[in-house]
Amino acid sequence: MSLLEIITRAAAAAAADSVNVESSKYPIILNANSILTDLKPEKNHGTEDDTKLIKRVQGWKISEIDTEIIESGNKFIKNLNKKLKNPKSFDSNEFLGFLNSFLKKICGKVGVSVKDDDSITASSCLMLEKCAGYIGKNVSSLILETSIRLEIWEVLRTLIEKRVCKDLIENLVKKRRSDLLCLCIKHVADIQSSDLVSLFKYFLTPPKGSRDTMMNVRKDWEKQANLAIDKIGEQQNHIKVLAKEASILLMIAYDGFTSSELCLHYLFASSNLDQLTFSFCLSRLSGTEMLSLIMYLGKWLKKYEKFPQAAPCPRAAKKLGLEACDWVPELKSVVKYLGVVLDEHFSKLVLYTEFQDELRLIDGVVKSLACGATLCCSIADIVENLKVEVERQKD
Repeated sequence: MSLLEIITRAAAAAAADSVNVESSKYPIILNANSILTDLKPEKNHGTEDDTKLIKRVQGWKISEIDTEIIESGNKFIKNLNKKLKNPKSFDSNEFLGFLNSFLKKICGKVGVSVKDDDSITASSCLMLEKCAGYIGKNVSSLILETSIRLEIWEVLRTLIEKRVCKDLIENLVKKRRSDLLCLCIKHVADIQSSDLVSLFKYFLTPPKGSRDTMMNVRKDWEKQANLAIDKIGEQQNHIKVLAKEASILLMIAYDGFTSSELCLHYLFASSNLDQLTFSFCLSRLSGTEMLSLIMYLGKWLKKYEKFPQAAPCPRAAKKLGLEACDWVPELKSVVKYLGVVLDEHFSKLVLYTEFQDELRLIDGVVKSLACGATLCCSIADIVENLKVEVERQKD
């Protein structure tokens, strides 16, 4: 057997027996220098065949430092998982202190010196930057999930910038963590196009096992809607008015949408999505996924037709704590993205009977909205003419 055949067969076997890094015995990149220097040809009591291209060796052993780092990581995971079982008593300060202590140990083992910072968050981020290469994927994934859960965005940003969690979206999709995916969309401003495709596919055709975490997203929207209603009872008039505007906006965003569609709200209100990126995502969707998307956008058109008073309410997030108002797709965005779908994929979608039915409904809504827009333009022209006439009479 030639050397090329041996390597090819070994690579094929490795691919077939692909090991999950999270459960691997060696979750970090090992120091090859210390391993290779200890390797020696295996002693063979029989006759040695010198014609063999590959000969067995002995003495394979990872370095003491690598062993300690792996043990520290495993201990960190075990202790952190215990703490996460009691989320009410485990807050961001305790996590940062726990993380800081772990990172200091790793830095000490690899000989990396890091100056103490006044902020424990900044200190943790700095050590993550310095020691990113010595932290296993199993550890970084748990740090990532905890950072999202406790909303420690500085740590999350560091993990992403250092490419420690380059498979962030894919990992969360595999784990069916809809709630964490929505938080990532809200706080990560540079999600790659390929990841956005994964998100669209995941939310448009939710896999089995995703219901529970999607219900967490629904509960968040419900809490925000109830908070808006409570604020209407405030005595201050300007708060009442703002709360009414916000409650209408959150009501149309919540009622009638499925849990997975509530997750889609974040995508269509995100700065990650533009017309070019959306067009790329559409090209990767199946016919079924495209139909689900059209039905979702159609729901929005019907909502804005039924409640023309609903409008963006950016002040509600800052003044009333109703941040969900910032994640309600605007009418102009809905119309723009629906236009992209129809312009680029009409010939393919027209073959589906369900699409034809949905298109007829959407056509009626669009005509109604267009009539309303024409009327508003006419009224606006009248108002402008009246302003001019008033100014003329003043002169």
